[in-house]
Amino acid sequence: MAGEGKLHIVMFPWLAFGHMIPNLELAKLLAHKGHLVSFVSTPRNIDRLPKLPQNLATLIKFVKLTLPKVEKLPENAEATSDIPYDAVQYLKEACDGLQQPLTQFLQSSHADWILYDFAPYWAGAIASKLGIKSVFYSIFNAPTLGFLGPVPVLKGDKQVRTKPIDCTVSPDWVPFPSTVAWKLFEITRVFDAFSENNSGVSDMFRFGASVENCDIVAVRSCSEFEPEWLQVLENIYRKPVFPVGQLPSMEYDVGDENDDEWRRIKNWLDKHEKGAVVYVAFGSEAKPRQNEVSQIALGLEQSELPFFWVLRIRRGPTDPEVLELPEGFEERTRERGVVWTSWAPQLKILGHDSVGGFLTHSGWTSVVEAIQNEKPLVLLTFLAEQGLNARFLEEKKMGYSIPRDDQDGSFTSDSVADSLKLVMLKEEGGVYREKIKEMKDLFVNKDRQERYVDNLLAYMEAKKNRPCRV
Repeated sequence: MAGEGKLHIVMFPWLAFGHMIPNLELAKLLAHKGHLVSFVSTPRNIDRLPKLPQNLATLIKFVKLTLPKVEKLPENAEATSDIPYDAVQYLKEACDGLQQPLTQFLQSSHADWILYDFAPYWAGAIASKLGIKSVFYSIFNAPTLGFLGPVPVLKGDKQVRTKPIDCTVSPDWVPFPSTVAWKLFEITRVFDAFSENNSGVSDMFRFGASVENCDIVAVRSCSEFEPEWLQVLENIYRKPVFPVGQLPSMEYDVGDENDDEWRRIKNWLDKHEKGAVVYVAFGSEAKPRQNEVSQIALGLEQSELPFFWVLRIRRGPTDPEVLELPEGFEERTRERGVVWTSWAPQLKILGHDSVGGFLTHSGWTSVVEAIQNEKPLVLLTFLAEQGLNARFLEEKKMGYSIPRDDQDGSFTSDSVADSLKLVMLKEEGGVYREKIKEMKDLFVNKDRQERYVDNLLAYMEAKKNRPCRV
């Protein structure tokens, strides 16, 4: 139980590191204020999370819930990064099997609030029955949630998006001109999110029920950056919406186990001039297709820029497709490039002076980390909400997307090379380099970030011990 006047807050993110890490960042900020946080996940995921700063170790408690076995879900697969994309539906099915153990934990926890993600959409209803208030905490930003829409649309009660082409235009509940929408190739790759999968519900239904079941919504966002989109959320959700800031990543205590790897990487980066190197990484979820890897590789070669490429060649040990580089590529680029196929400390790499640009999938944590370190963005989307992020960044002149065929998503090595040189070297790409610097304070200002967390906590403290939403 939390100390007098302090809250006990339970956090339950979706089983993906792109979700768990921003949840952990918020947990650290809540704990800094003296509140007790119970961070719920599965044993293997918790063991793989970064170590906490010593001063927070007594305030953030990790709660391990054993993931039930599900047919077709590989052994030891507890996060999306452990499995190919088409097996993620089985992970959601297993996650749904955590309802009973989560209920048992909440019954004995004396929790005041629970913050839950879109996948465990049922957590809000469980909390309500137990007299615990709930927050749907979305690591997706306000433009993404605003584009996805109101509860009846998300749950399928109102049929608005029945085919992929319907997702390529701005919806009628967005009252201002916006290019935020998927390209046809982007939504075609993820349109399964609108259909019921092996778990019995669609991803969109999970979003809708998450909003419906909560007391308030918290969004990884800030009102100075996207006020019009936060207003859209207020309008369509009809309940309080709290921006919690951009949650820039703080350095973790990762111990000594990765020191050798970082030393090797740093030694290589140290050999290059300031701003010369392009860093290439697509996060823990996104895996390019083989033909895309080939074009990226040949584009890096054609650009003649030094590069450090973190390449995931497969998603987990059961992934049947192992990506390969073009024949002779590594030999031809050995003097100026590195292809790194294991975990790499992204925040440290982006913080190095020699890195002058970031070729990224547009995942929001990567975007925030780039802005933290003033690295201009070249965008190449693959999955989920990345296309929506990319459109928003394009609107703000904060990123340049590699030109692609809107229908099939194909791109050429020439377009990769030209895009990198435009953003990193050419005069006309200066707008992207300057805009990132201009936005840095908005994203990483500590006082502003504190105010967002204080505002959320003030509401949560005021509602403590009051009757829950019926």
